Amino acid sequence: MTSSSEQVLPMLGRGKHRNPRKGACFMELASYLAGERWSDRPSCTHPLLAGLARAVNDATSDAARPRLAHLIPSVIGLASDDPHWDVEIALRAAGSAIRVAREGRQNVLAVGLITCERVLDDLDGRPTGTMRPDTRAALDVAPLAERWARAFMTTSRMTPRRFRSDAAPTIVTVAVEGIAEACIDDADERLHDLLAGAIDECRTWAGLLPLPATALPPDVWRPVCRPAVVDA
Repeated sequence: MTSSSEQVLPMLGRGKHRNPRKGACFMELASYLAGERWSDRPSCTHPLLAGLARAVNDATSDAARPRLAHLIPSVIGLASDDPHWDVEIALRAAGSAIRVAREGRQNVLAVGLITCERVLDDLDGRPTGTMRPDTRAALDVAPLAERWARAFMTTSRMTPRRFRSDAAPTIVTVAVEGIAEACIDDADERLHDLLAGAIDECRTWAGLLPLPATALPPDVWRPVCRPAVVDA
């Protein structure tokens, strides 16, 4: 014998939406939960982390996108002016994608990884050419891409400010597209894990505990979600 119960499911969709009746993306629902004006660029979340969330939302398949909903509350309040946040998010994205992306995107991602390390040299006063082990491991997966990147790049330095405004968003976009377009069976899983990992890392930098992966009460979601009848 079965019975039916109503569940409230976030209706995540690609792109921007004028209002909840037209649908919602990841960051638009974050703006709603944060009590901000409806927007996919709310002030409650670091701009690059929000950009990663928008990119993952749009690149994830329709079937898998609802699984991202449990991450939405975790991005609220994650904001900082520390330029290290931009570097670390970009490094995580590029390092995850270069392992599976096609050759052309690997070249761009290798440039991104090396650029990130150069910005860290300037931010932290490290010796020029210092490279962290995780970056070295990512580049070792694509040695031809690293060779191309080093031949392509000039010796000029990129300021943290320019990195934040130009390079970091490009790295994140290329990384997400590289995973989504890769010839792999688990692209949705990798995109989810990339976003979840970046969120957890940002929460650590902010001195916050990871949020449990539990659903919000239905009454919280109901104004911007679709009721669904599920057999129980």
